[in-house]
Amino acid sequence: MPQINQLAENWYFASQLFWLALIFGAVFVVIGLGMYPKIEATVDARDRKVADDLAAAKAAHAAADTIEDQYRQQSDAARAAAQAAVQSAKDKAARDAEKRLAKVDAELAGKMAAAEADVAAARSSAMAEIESVAAEAAGDLVAKLSGVKVAAADAKQAVKAVLHG
Repeated sequence: MPQINQLAENWYFASQLFWLALIFGAVFVVIGLGMYPKIEATVDARDRKVADDLAAAKAAHAAADTIEDQYRQQSDAARAAAQAAVQSAKDKAARDAEKRLAKVDAELAGKMAAAEADVAAARSSAMAEIESVAAEAAGDLVAKLSGVKVAAADAKQAVKAVLHG
């Protein structure tokens, strides 16, 4: 090929190679020694920042888990204390109700005994009146039917015998 043969014959080919090497070296120095370390430092700083952020996130997650566990423990303890307080209040209320019920039962028993005594007294009084009324009625009946007058004491005794038995 004539183009390649022409290059070997011309003297400016060597100068082109020189300038190519010089430009390449300058670009290498500028980029390789000037810009590359800055880029590498930026990438390393970003990697460190990402790693630090991940570590901080893991630490925050662990701290949040710890706080959540503490919250659950406190919540469980508070719930248990509340249940104990409710149970205690229920027990106290039951004891108070039992005391009031016993007091009311005692009062009612006293009133019942008094009522029974009143009923018994009224019964006795009524029986006594019934006996006297019955004795008078019996005496009047005997007097009307037979014409014989019966003594009040005899009539009372006869009515007592019939009523009591």
